[in-house]
Amino acid sequence: MTQVHSAFQPKEMRSSRRSTRRLALLGATGSIGRQVCDLVERFPDRFTLHAVIAGSDAAGLQAIARRHPEAHVLLAHPGDADASRAARAIDEAVRDPEVDLVIVAAAGSAALAPTLAALEAGKDIALATKEVLVMAGELVRERMRKHGSQIFPIDSEHSAIWQCLWGEKEHGIRRLILTGSGGPFLRRPLETLESVTIAEALTHPRWKMGPKITVDSATMMNKGLEIIEAHFLFDVPYAGIDVVVHPQSVVHSMVEFVDGSIKAQLGVPDMHLPIAIALSFPDRLDSVAPAPDLAALGQLSFEALDALRYPAVALAREAGERGGTTPAVLNAANEEAVALFLKGQRRFVDIVPSVARALEAAQPARDLTLEAVIAADRWARAHVRASAEGSGRLRSKLPA
Repeated sequence: MTQVHSAFQPKEMRSSRRSTRRLALLGATGSIGRQVCDLVERFPDRFTLHAVIAGSDAAGLQAIARRHPEAHVLLAHPGDADASRAARAIDEAVRDPEVDLVIVAAAGSAALAPTLAALEAGKDIALATKEVLVMAGELVRERMRKHGSQIFPIDSEHSAIWQCLWGEKEHGIRRLILTGSGGPFLRRPLETLESVTIAEALTHPRWKMGPKITVDSATMMNKGLEIIEAHFLFDVPYAGIDVVVHPQSVVHSMVEFVDGSIKAQLGVPDMHLPIAIALSFPDRLDSVAPAPDLAALGQLSFEALDALRYPAVALAREAGERGGTTPAVLNAANEEAVALFLKGQRRFVDIVPSVARALEAAQPARDLTLEAVIAADRWARAHVRASAEGSGRLRSKLPA
C-alpha cells in the first residue's frame, strides 16, 4: 500500500509562529460550517477564521461576519453571471499564505476545484465533503504527494478509522469496517417505500445534517460514497472495506487487524467531535462533547447490511472498482437524483435506479484529468434530468 499522509502514521500540523491556527472555511453556512464556527468561538485561543466562504446564504454569512469581524468573507452565488470572478476569489482565499488549514465543507462537487487549488498551494485540508475524493481521488492523492499536503477527515466514519490507525503499521491491517445507522427506513416494510415523503426521508433517527446527506443516509448511498472515500484516504483495496449496520450510532467505525483484534472509536452522534479532531490534530480539545454513557445505553447492536434494502452500497462499490471517471458519474447522478426528489419531481425509490441507469449508459474515461471529471459530472447530471423529464411525460400520458 502507498503511504497516505492522513493514514496510519499522520504527520503533525505544520509548525507556525502563530499561537492560533488560521482557518479558511468553505461552506461556512452549512451544517458542518456552522459547527466549525461554534468551535472557533469556544476555543478562541486555538483558532481564528481568516476566510469564510458561503454559496448563497447571504444572511447566514452576515451573521458569521458579525461574530468574526477579523474574517474575510465571500459570497459565491453558484448562478452568478460573474462566476469566474467568484472562482478566482475562492482560489485566492484557499491559497492565501496566511491560512494554516483549509476546511472543505462546501456542498458536493462544488468543493473539488477549491480543494485541488489548496493542495497545489501546499495547504493541509480538513475534509468534510466526501464527493471530492469520490469524484477525483487519484487527482487528490497526486497533488498530496507532489506538494506535501495532508488531508484530515471530518466524516465521523473516516475520523474514527483515522484514530484507530494512529500508531499502527500498514501490514497489520486486515480490513476497515464502516458503520451506518440504517437511516429512517431500517425497519420499514420494503413495499411501503414507494410512498416515502420528503419529510420522512429528512427525519434521521440519530444525526442532524443537511438535506442531501440526510437523504443519502436514507438510501445508504452515503456508505457507498464512504467506501470510495476510505479507499483513497487509507489506500486500502475495496475488498478490504466492509459496512455493517449499527442503529445506535455510537461506534463510528472500526479497524480489524491481522491478529484478530478490532479497534473501535466510540462517541456520541455529534459532528463537533470529528471536526475538533481534524482542526486540532495532533492535540485533543477539552470537553468538546460528553462521552457516551455506556451503562445508560444498555446495548450496542450490529447487523449485516441488507443488500436488497440498500442496493446503493453495492452500486457505489462497483463504480469505485471500475475507476476512471465512473465514480464521478455515480456522484453527479446521485446528486441530481436527490435534488429532483427534494423538489418533489421524483419518488424516493427512483433515486438509486436513476443512478444505476446513468452508470449503465456512461462511457467513462480511463485517464483521470480534471477536465474529464468535469465532463463526466455534466454528462451524468444531464442524463438524470433528461430521464426524469422523459418519465414525467410518460406518466402524464398514462390513464388516471
